[in-house]
Amino acid sequence: MGGLPGAGKSHLATALGVALGAPVVSVDPIEAAMWRAGVGRDQPTGLAAYVVAEEVAAGVLALGQTVIVDAVNDVEPARGQWRRLAAAHGVALRFVEVVCSDAALHRRRLAGRRRGLDGFPEPTWADVERRRAGFEAWTDPRLVVDSAGDHEADLAAALVFVRTGAPSSV
Repeated sequence: MGGLPGAGKSHLATALGVALGAPVVSVDPIEAAMWRAGVGRDQPTGLAAYVVAEEVAAGVLALGQTVIVDAVNDVEPARGQWRRLAAAHGVALRFVEVVCSDAALHRRRLAGRRRGLDGFPEPTWADVERRRAGFEAWTDPRLVVDSAGDHEADLAAALVFVRTGAPSSV
C-alpha cells in the first residue's frame, strides 16, 4: 500500500487483509512503539520502522503467507525495499496506491482521524502537503484507487489486482 496520510490506505489495507486472511504490517504503529520504548524522536525512527516492517513481512513470507504492508511509500528507496523483499522470497509484488481526489474530504478525514497510536501525533494538512511535494513519481505497475469513491468497488478492484496483477485505476 502506498499513498499520502489520510488518503485511506489503512482502511483499504485492513479490508484487504480481512478478505485475504492476510496480516497487515503497518509502519506507523511500529514507529509509535519505538517512541514509547524510549527511542528518541531525533533518531531516524521513520526509516527504522520501515526496516522493522520489512523484517516482520519477511517472517510472514517465510511462512508462505501473503502480507500487506501499509506505509506511505512515497520515495523510491522504500518501494525498492519491497521489490527486493518480494524477489528474495520469490513472490509477486502488487503495489496499490490510494489517493483521495476530493481535497475537502481528505482534509476532513485528517481533522477527524483518531487512530489511538499512543504518542503518535496525527498529521495535519500542512504535513500532508509537505509529503505531497516530496512524493516521487511511481515507476512500478500499480493499481490506483481513489478513496473518494465507492469503498466496496475499491476493495473489489484491489482483490482482482492482487490476485491477477492487472494494473488499472478505480
